Amino acid sequence: MRYEGPLPHWLIRPINGFTTALRTSPRWGRLARRRLTVVTYTGRRSGRTFSTPVSYRRSGETVTINVAMPERKRWWRNFTGEGRPISLELDEQVRTGHAVARPYAKGRVSLTVRLDDRREDGESPAAGTAA
Repeated sequence: MRYEGPLPHWLIRPINGFTTALRTSPRWGRLARRRLTVVTYTGRRSGRTFSTPVSYRRSGETVTINVAMPERKRWWRNFTGEGRPISLELDEQVRTGHAVARPYAKGRVSLTVRLDDRREDGESPAAGTAA
């Protein structure tokens, strides 16, 4: 898939790299991780694995990703229809879930991710809490 966004193609990879590095920064990482995550998914047609930084909102076990300039991006189209599996870096853990892309007002697109009950490390999200 060829990038067709407003920024030059050669600039996108360094910006994504900077955003990803910002999340792991000792100084700014905690603040950046509140609204930025890295999503990893498998391409619907290519079968290749892709990772990209995105901004998100979380409410319990639901994560919402509003796709900026969806007409210029194609990655979110992997999640149309019934949706597909996705993984996200949340709370310093990799969480898996099921994402569905839905268009809404004025050509905007939102991805809704329902997180799975277990983390990839096999622990329950409530593990280690007192009953």
